[in-house]
Amino acid sequence: MKITKANGKSEYLLIENLKKRSGETDEKITEIVSSIIKGVKEGGDDAVREYTVRFDGGVPKKTVIEKEELAQYLDIVDDEFREAIISARDNIYAFHQKQAQQSWLTTEENGVIMGQRVRGLHRVGIYVPGGTAAYPSSVLMNAVPAKIAGVKEIIMVTPPGKDGNPNPNIMAAAAVAGVDRVFLCGGAQAVAALAYGTEKIPKVDKIVGPGNIFVATAKKLLYGVVDIDMVAGPSEILIVADKSAKPAFLAADLMSQAEHDKMASSILLTTSESLARATVKEIEKQIKFLERQEIIEQSLDDYGEIIVCENLSQAIEFANELAPEHLELCVEEPLKYIGMIDNAGSVFLGNWSPEPLGDYYAGPNHVLPTSGTARFFSPLSVDSFIKKSSFIYYTQQELSNAKDKIINLAETEGLTAHANSIKVRFNEKN
Repeated sequence: MKITKANGKSEYLLIENLKKRSGETDEKITEIVSSIIKGVKEGGDDAVREYTVRFDGGVPKKTVIEKEELAQYLDIVDDEFREAIISARDNIYAFHQKQAQQSWLTTEENGVIMGQRVRGLHRVGIYVPGGTAAYPSSVLMNAVPAKIAGVKEIIMVTPPGKDGNPNPNIMAAAAVAGVDRVFLCGGAQAVAALAYGTEKIPKVDKIVGPGNIFVATAKKLLYGVVDIDMVAGPSEILIVADKSAKPAFLAADLMSQAEHDKMASSILLTTSESLARATVKEIEKQIKFLERQEIIEQSLDDYGEIIVCENLSQAIEFANELAPEHLELCVEEPLKYIGMIDNAGSVFLGNWSPEPLGDYYAGPNHVLPTSGTARFFSPLSVDSFIKKSSFIYYTQQELSNAKDKIINLAETEGLTAHANSIKVRFNEKN
């Protein structure tokens, strides 16, 4: 990894380089995905089947797995894995349960009643990648908040393996998380099927979950037909470290994100130049034993950097500017600085709170805003799966008290029919 000194210019060139990763989707991909979406909208299940044969090599004998059948996968998977996902599910549930909102109303002495009704979406679709990018943890992170929100039905789509069968670990996670039905199909065609509905696959109100560029593009193009969680970019981690941090820990954490994707970014901001050099040596030492070495090397070479800052204030200022998906504060007093962090998807405090802790187990959601969007987006939460309606009740007397002001506002905006809606109620002829 390259080591540079912060000078108010070089570190900001890094931000410009990272922005290039999240450029516009290739026109050819958009064209292909648009064609698939059109095909599924018009052809329904037949089109989904055709695309499945074309892209996955064949249609599985069993295309849907009902909720009752999911439980059998808990007996198939490794015992330790089963215990791990159950513990993770419990932690995720406990954290997100605190986010649940309640409907409310207020009653005034003058008889006016106002309030807000909160309820879960009717049906949500979860996309879960298959193959080498099979992440059971994503099933938990997407389904558990939906259940807490009161979503009535959770539909999951995931591509089958080459043998035509689903990934058993993903199925076990679906059982633990409370998924209602699983359809074995993937790609842009699965997203389109969820958005429009087919004879077999029900139409959903929202689609969440990670996927490749074709899946991400389909979600982006279908936003408006259906709600989506976010358009996610490459994964990223930013670590702020002082001299108290351990180079071995820093190197391991930087590479934990770099292994996701050649376009992932791993950045270290430190006040210690000697720590920076020691971290580079640790990377060279540890990478030899990691399976995704080539991906890690490419990621660190293109989008990784270590920046030596004058002080922690400068480092945190830059962190807020970058607005990373994951931010680790590997400093002596991490809680001292949490109030200074304005822009980050998820913050990890201290040397014993590494990013994978949040990815899998602690409880906070790992579906996070990327590419600087933490400036205005939030992590996936229970709020992502609810809708709100307000309600108003006025008495005749209270509307009479307010009528002149309402009429004035309506007529000022040139909306005379709005004004008339108030006036007609106080016309003696009526």
